[in-house]
Amino acid sequence: MKLLIVEDDASLREIMCRGLRAEGYVVETASNFFEAEDKIAGYNYECIMLDIMLPDGNGLNLLKHIKQLGKSDRVIIISARDSIDDKVEGLELGADDYLAKPFYMAELLARIKSVLRRGLASVDSVMNAGNISIDISSRRVTVGDTIVPLLKKEYDILLYFLQRPNHIVDKAVLAEAVWGDHVDSADNFSFVYAQVKNLRKKLAEAKATVNIKAVYGFGYKLTEEAE
Repeated sequence: MKLLIVEDDASLREIMCRGLRAEGYVVETASNFFEAEDKIAGYNYECIMLDIMLPDGNGLNLLKHIKQLGKSDRVIIISARDSIDDKVEGLELGADDYLAKPFYMAELLARIKSVLRRGLASVDSVMNAGNISIDISSRRVTVGDTIVPLLKKEYDILLYFLQRPNHIVDKAVLAEAVWGDHVDSADNFSFVYAQVKNLRKKLAEAKATVNIKAVYGFGYKLTEEAE
């Protein structure tokens, strides 16, 4: 799952980033209002950790912008301003939770898991395509009655495609969604090719009726074939 940290304190941003990545999340960061605004406009995140006091703007205005865009990204406000007025305003604007600084990473992780569970409760937590089934809550993938063990990135790639059936996905977009914004410095996309190849092999060995086909010059597309 992909998270965004909007925090101007470099040391806290780094601590949060390391802790969340250690838990297996794909994490991107923004240090100011306009950097965050640009990322939010271009990408979707499962959860955004949003500081209120940014050097070039108010985080609550950024929250308003998120809602105006009609995005479903979950938002946890993180602020040193532990006031009732801020909490009430943030929650009324659509924030999912409010965490006052200073905080322990264990508490932040618990809050993130809580809002993500609430998000899953509003949608079907099981996704299907062909004879493939993904239980999002347990991250279990089955083909028919057979459990298919996938590595984390393989699972993330498969889930990304199942959420976009019949869509052609550009390899750069896929890389950014699964690996995060640090892929901008990559010389090529060989790591994407390798993971997709491994995933396709495992699905074929399990006799899946769904395949991720290469679309020359564009990227990949999830297709369903007859059993």
